[in-house]
Amino acid sequence: MGLSKTERRERIRKRIRKVSFGTTERPRLSVFRSNKEIYAQLIDDNNGVTLAAASSRDKELSKAKGTKIEIANLVGKAIGEKAKKAGIETAAFDRGGNLYHGRVKSLAEGAREAGLKF
Repeated sequence: MGLSKTERRERIRKRIRKVSFGTTERPRLSVFRSNKEIYAQLIDDNNGVTLAAASSRDKELSKAKGTKIEIANLVGKAIGEKAKKAGIETAAFDRGGNLYHGRVKSLAEGAREAGLKF
């Protein structure tokens, strides 16, 4: 039998994490996508700390109306602006085993619009 959807995603996620590693100067932009919400974190893997985080559940973003793709774009802009405040210009993008389209792509484009490079 083939792999289930979650097993396949977990295998892809582990393959991405072998290569993607965050430092203080270039943290890892980790994306988690649930059925309703989307979350993004800038993680320093050397020290094991989260430098900045944004999600569709934040107070200012939870009031936003629109499709899940439009809200993901707003989350990307929010994480990009928090990164600028923290003095972070570049990041390593970690899509978390999800395909790079839809909400994940929209979040990445929003972060790029806010000035984050990866």
